[in-house]
Amino acid sequence: QLQASGGGSVQAGGSLELSCAASVRIFSSSVVGWFRRAPGKERTFAAAINLSGGGTHYADSVKGRFTISRDNARNIVSLQMNSLKPEDTAVYYCATRTGSVSYTGVQGYRGWGQGTLVTVSS
Repeated sequence: QLQASGGGSVQAGGSLELSCAASVRIFSSSVVGWFRRAPGKERTFAAAINLSGGGTHYADSVKGRFTISRDNARNIVSLQMNSLKPEDTAVYYCATRTGSVSYTGVQGYRGWGQGTLVTVSS
């Protein structure tokens, strides 16, 4: 199971960095993705990274503001979130799958943890 951490409360325009930690075995999978679930809404894709080649993919709603990166030596995938907006408020989850980094659905992802809450106030 992957463990997401680093959430908190910030004002609009602020920044947060989330971390996703996992075992070496899980990090042998090809892709780690970040998803988020806003209050009353379904879980949606935010960003993903290919752990081998470093290729990334972002949802249009976060492109240019969020940056996903990996530290394979420490088995951590980070999500740097800048210029946060109230609509970014959600519980953020990370999970892993094999396949294309550009896939934005939840199908095939595994290792979902409890998530970490991000609250952005206006």
